[in-house]
Amino acid sequence: MAAGPRAITGGEAVVRALAAHGTDLAFGIPGTHNLEIYRHLAAYGIRHIAPRHEQGAGYAADGLARVTGRPGVAVTTAGPALLNIAAAVGQAWSDSVPLLVVSPGMPLRHPRPATGLLHETPGQSEAFGHLTASSHRVSSVAEIGAAVARAFTLFRTGRPRPVHIEVPLDLLTATEPAGPPPTAPAQLPARPQPDTVRAAAGALERARRPALVLGGGAHGARAEALALAERLGAPVVTTANGKGAFPESHPLSLGVRLHSPAVQQWLADSDAVLAVGTELAESDTWSALPVLTGTLIRADIDPAQMYAALPADIALVGDAREILRGLLAGPGTAGAGRTAAHGTVADLRSEADAAVTGPDADRLPYLAAIRSVLPPAAVLTSDSAQCCYHGALPHLPVDPPGRCLHPTGFGTLGYALPAAIGVKAGEPDRPVVALSGDGGLQFTVQELATAVELALPLPIVVFDNGGYGEIRDEMTARGDTPVAVDHAPLDLGALARAYGGHGARADTPAALADALRTALTVAGPTVITVPEPPAPPPPFPHPPSAAPCGAPAEETAR
Repeated sequence: MAAGPRAITGGEAVVRALAAHGTDLAFGIPGTHNLEIYRHLAAYGIRHIAPRHEQGAGYAADGLARVTGRPGVAVTTAGPALLNIAAAVGQAWSDSVPLLVVSPGMPLRHPRPATGLLHETPGQSEAFGHLTASSHRVSSVAEIGAAVARAFTLFRTGRPRPVHIEVPLDLLTATEPAGPPPTAPAQLPARPQPDTVRAAAGALERARRPALVLGGGAHGARAEALALAERLGAPVVTTANGKGAFPESHPLSLGVRLHSPAVQQWLADSDAVLAVGTELAESDTWSALPVLTGTLIRADIDPAQMYAALPADIALVGDAREILRGLLAGPGTAGAGRTAAHGTVADLRSEADAAVTGPDADRLPYLAAIRSVLPPAAVLTSDSAQCCYHGALPHLPVDPPGRCLHPTGFGTLGYALPAAIGVKAGEPDRPVVALSGDGGLQFTVQELATAVELALPLPIVVFDNGGYGEIRDEMTARGDTPVAVDHAPLDLGALARAYGGHGARADTPAALADALRTALTVAGPTVITVPEPPAPPPPFPHPPSAAPCGAPAEETAR
């Protein structure tokens, strides 16, 4: 007679289900209520990294997910710990990142009125239901496996977004029979309707001025996007999340320049625009959306995007790779206008770059120094900082398989350092550099301790302008007296050394290149400070979600 289900605790059921779905690394901080989860991690082969704050755990899991394609997993305790990770969950929602957060909740039969129980939080699961694709409070040990399988099914079907699973704290330690955990089924890539593919292929075939816009959803279709752009002779512009989906050294690449008025006018004048895996929203253009005069073809796994800010004329709902393969299999084109398209790209690049002046122009040699040192496969993590959205996104080119991870849309601060830790933890042999401003870095600067414990080479390049540079500029542009945006001087290099890492100062691009070369070879994090003077506002629009860049004071040389 076959043995019946084995009696296990809820904590073991969580870990067993995660392992069954291939999870081998989790981020989080142990607390009074989640210790039963931690008890079983090692037995199921799941490595754990403990950041110094749950927000850092969320960003680290996010960074790992974006680069590896595997869902990132974070474990928190109840109440304040779960609320601490909320900002990271919001960023994962905005950027379509598969992030699974597992937390305890109040006991199964906990009364609605407050009782003063430790970490008591009214409506914890309901609150996260508004931040995630699903917030599931389980009611039995046997249900835990199904909840995890459902989460991974959501990650594999449709637009990936964060999921929260809440396990009542008494259920974590309760012992109940539970059969083998179910696993999410393998999913075939979603394919669009053939007739809409033919309609889109025909529109692109007829177009004399085609344009491609690639978002984060195009990363899985890099080869197909390149082939289609070359066949059409179509210039390609990417969103911040799409950076790296198309080689920015390619003569058809406009890079991340959707904020450029010249590029927006080019889109408006194009007779066919193919937008792949992008919201094509204000957070991409930093201004009011352009009025398109041509046919807008939207390709996205999310049907809701077809009716978003710019509704589709032709809606291709499905997997980006399948869609682009279908378009490539459609009517061919002789690449009419390809030479002219190359000229158009060069002109648009020149026009956009001519608008870069002042401190944004001063950063360009430093960004070139970073690019000269990084190998092609390197990953750059960035922050919601001027040196990133005015600097690295449009002016530090990335070619596949390199990546640039940026907190778009939600525009959170403090993303770069913990996200870099997550990438480095998941792919320790891959070069990773975090780029931030001093204000953004200080939101999660305590994660230097986590990077020290990992003992992996991790440069953190910080452009220091003595405070929240973006907000200072916006106040000045309004005619206001800047308030609460200037920070007291801080020696970031000394702070890094206090944590057990390294610090350096780069007053010139050559010094930055030298410091970066060293930082990529020594164990642990190295904070490299690039000092900047406080700056006047730039001549082009501010990102709508832009937050402080920041930067305190001087660092001593290493």
